[in-house]
Parts: sequence; structure tokens; C-alpha cells
Amino acid sequence: MEDKPLRVLACGDVEGRINALFNRVNAIQKKSGQFDLLLCVGDFFGTSPEAESEWESYKSGAKKAPIHTYILGAASQETVKYFPNSDGCELAENITCLGRRGIFTGASGLQIAYVSGREAQQEPAPSHCFTPKDISALVAPLLSNSKFRGVDILLSSQWPRGVWQYGNSPEIDTKFCGVSTIANLADKLKPRYHFAGLEGVHYERLPYRNHVVLQENAQHVSRFIALATVNNPAKKKYLYAFNIVPMKTMDPTELVKQPQDVTENPYRKLTKDGKRERPLPDVEEEPASQFFFDLGEKKPQYQQRQHGRKRQSDGDRPNQPKQPRRPPQPTGPCWFCLASPEVEKHLVISIGTHCYMALAKGGLTPDHVLLLPIGHYQSVVDLASEVVEEMEKYKIAVKKFCKSRGQRCVLFERNYRSQHLQLQVVPVPMEKCSTEDIKEAFMTQAEEQQMELMEIPAHTDLKQIAPPGTPYFYVELDTGEKLFYRIKKNFPLQFGREVLASEVLLNIPMRADWKECKCTKEEEEDQAKQVRSDFEPFDFALDD
Repeated sequence: MEDKPLRVLACGDVEGRINALFNRVNAIQKKSGQFDLLLCVGDFFGTSPEAESEWESYKSGAKKAPIHTYILGAASQETVKYFPNSDGCELAENITCLGRRGIFTGASGLQIAYVSGREAQQEPAPSHCFTPKDISALVAPLLSNSKFRGVDILLSSQWPRGVWQYGNSPEIDTKFCGVSTIANLADKLKPRYHFAGLEGVHYERLPYRNHVVLQENAQHVSRFIALATVNNPAKKKYLYAFNIVPMKTMDPTELVKQPQDVTENPYRKLTKDGKRERPLPDVEEEPASQFFFDLGEKKPQYQQRQHGRKRQSDGDRPNQPKQPRRPPQPTGPCWFCLASPEVEKHLVISIGTHCYMALAKGGLTPDHVLLLPIGHYQSVVDLASEVVEEMEKYKIAVKKFCKSRGQRCVLFERNYRSQHLQLQVVPVPMEKCSTEDIKEAFMTQAEEQQMELMEIPAHTDLKQIAPPGTPYFYVELDTGEKLFYRIKKNFPLQFGREVLASEVLLNIPMRADWKECKCTKEEEEDQAKQVRSDFEPFDFALDD
């Protein structure tokens, strides 16, 4: 049975005319009902002072986007300043930058592939440009899955070169329009809808086939749609509304239906014998790299071990890695999934089979770390048994590590307004306070905020008291004692940090908010290198 279709809006270059865009969206929704999401390609931000002040009202929260809005990263050097993180982040309420490149999978199963900016013409690539490696990193994990049929939507700022072949022509000089790398990407990913911007025109190409008639099994068709700039004087179309049922829930017969005006695939040409050849050079494909990160020059054997143990088995060809069982995937951009382009790899300390350890961004102390599952699990109670097992091994290792340094290890988790489990590990020097002092500080500060922290037996499984989906906060002390609070509403997000930073414990109240503790990337790299080196004797993952 098919799911209810999603109602989607796609938009061309906004160029800072954010009020105009959202006024138009409001008018459409008033007339036609609520849409599920808005996807923006091309340059979202403008360069004028008016555009800057217009954005400020959304950034500050004075104004709010009327719909979940997903935008691509910078497509020009002038607008790079608006993106604090090239790997994607929430820029304002309801406005999320998807990042440099990646796959965004919605809760419905809708799969959106995206690549931001323009093709790089130089090395190193400017931050508003993508490289062949970005394209490889996007394509390889998808094509390595034998069941891959295509993506629902592809978003790019630049057009694919030659998309007009065998179809209707755009109202634009095509001599310098589009790039081959995007054409090649579209050919491989077979998007049902492909949206692009930057050229300032509206062009809706006739749908094209992804198979050769009578030679290959029928596949779904692809539609390429370029959109104009918001509020352009020529009144060219800049918003496109459509309904879509995610490919994964669609009836296969319905999916491969061919419209009457379908054309040949523009990215491949037919030879005399009727077979297809690809005129475009293939991008160099790299194996999907879910677990392999270069953790510094010091330990090449660590890199080889990770690459060999996780990705290769006897008889595998080096460029045909054996895929492990795929862990759960996020429904949106996730900054903690190890396979995600959003993850800050320089913070990684240790990588196991199911879990990893990373330096906390804006940590309370220089050795404040996070224990995280590699796959996308929201909380401890959602973890698969093999992940729980390895998480326990990491907890034992990190407790031994802290003890060797004269520290007590305090772990806490907040399963509230978070999408990926982060088990915070904060070492507290033994001379500063006893375990009883830590326990009392949590109890007292919870009471002051009208919250009742419940003490639960050391070996109690959290699943017994918090079924999956329950928002909660819990603390685990170095003795194994656990304190638990079932969150009702308005839970203070920094509660765990505030208690540990308070005068009675670490006495660093000014560091309670992680945003106030940010370091430069270089400082983070140095800290991570130090912790990695110190933790090495306790890192069981190196012995496996």
C-alpha cells in the first residue's frame, strides 16, 4: 500500500529576497493547504545590506519560516560568511543548510541527494565549490548497494551539461551552461526530480528514460527542472509545487510508468547497434568509507587496521569493499553519524565496530569526551544488543582511563531535543569532590528546578523504566549508581553541564554552555591528538 504523497515546493535562487519568498509560500499554502517542505537551490543569500538585514530578522528569531526549509550551501564567495559550517547546520528556526554534499532521508523515506556550490576550477577548492572527490563520496555508498534504483530528488546549484540533448531547448545560450560532473552525477543517481538554479531561467525538460527500450528492464523516468530567481522582473517561474510518494514505498509498476512525451537519456548517446555509451568521463569512484578516518600521521597502522578490519575480507578486490550490515540511518542531516559528511572527523578519538569515541565540541574540560553509536540511534534504550555490548566496553575503558589519572568518571545522557545518542563523559578530579558530593549536587539542583531525580539500582536496564521514545535525562556515577528523570516539558538543555560546572564540583560556571567554550579547529585538533595519545593504552579497539 502506498503512503500518502508528500507535498513539496522547490525554489530557485532566493538571493536574499527571503520575505518575498515566504510571503509567496504563505499565499500558496493559504490557497492550497500546507506543504511538507521547501527545497531551495542556487544562491539563497544576497550580498546587499538590505538582504543582510532581512536575514538577520530570521536568524534572531524575530521572524520564522512558515515551512521546513532546506537550502544548499554557498554558491559564491560573497555568501560564504552566512554558513558557519560547510557541512550543514540549522541556520535559523525552520531553515537548515544541507551542507556541502550528502544524502538527506526524511522520516517518510524520501531520499534527497544534494551537492552545493560550483565545480572547483582550482586546488585547493574554495569553500563555495565542490570537487570530483565530493561527487565520489556521494555516489560510492549508494552504488555499492545492489538494491539501489535511484534517488527521489537531486538538488544541485549548477545545471548538468547537455541535459537539453534529445529534448526541448532552454531559453538560454547553452554554450557555457552546465558542468559534466553534475551530468555524470545525475546519470548515476537517476533522480526522479532534479532541481538546479544559477542561470536565472525556468526550464522544464521533457522527462527522460533511465533504461534502453527492449534491452533493459523498465525503470522510472527522470525530470529536470531549472528555476528562475525569486521576484525576477521577467516573472519567470521560480517556485515549483509537486506531490511525491517516496520510491521505497511506491508500487513498482506505478513507479516505472512511462509518460507519452518521454525522451532518450540526454547523458548517454546511442551507438549504431542501438547500445548506449556514455560520452561523459566517469568520476573516479572511491569505496564507501564509513569507518575509515585518518587519525593523524603518528599511527599509520591504526589506519590500515581500521580499513582492513572493517572494509575488506580475503578475496575482496581492494576497490570492491564488502559492505557490513548497514546501521540505522538518520532522517535528516546528522552531525554524529560516523558515515555522515556532517561529522567532524578531527574530533574522533577511537573507532570500534559499533561505537566510537570523540572529543566533545566546546567541552567542559580538555578531556570531556562523547561515546556514540556509529549507526543512527536516538538513545541508549534504542540500541541493538551488539551496540550495547560495545558501549559497555567503552564505558569500562574510559572509567579505567579516568581512574589512572586520579579522576572520577561521570556519564550523562539527555534524550530530549536530540536526534543521535551522545553519552557525555566528564572526568572530575578526585581531590575536588567525592562521588557523594556529585550525587548530592545533581539531586539538589534538580530539586531547585522542581525536578525529581530518581535513584535506580546500578544494574537496572533503562529500557525497563523508559520505553523507546520516552524523553529522559540520566546520570551514571563512577560507582555504577544511576540517577534518572523522566522529562515532562521545558527541560534545561545544559542541566548536566551546569551541575558539573557549578562551584561545588568543577567550579567553572562560565563553561556551563558549550557555545561559550568553542575553540578553533587547530586547538580542537591538538586536544584530540593529546586525548587520543593518552587513551591509547586503554583503547580495546586497537587490539581487536
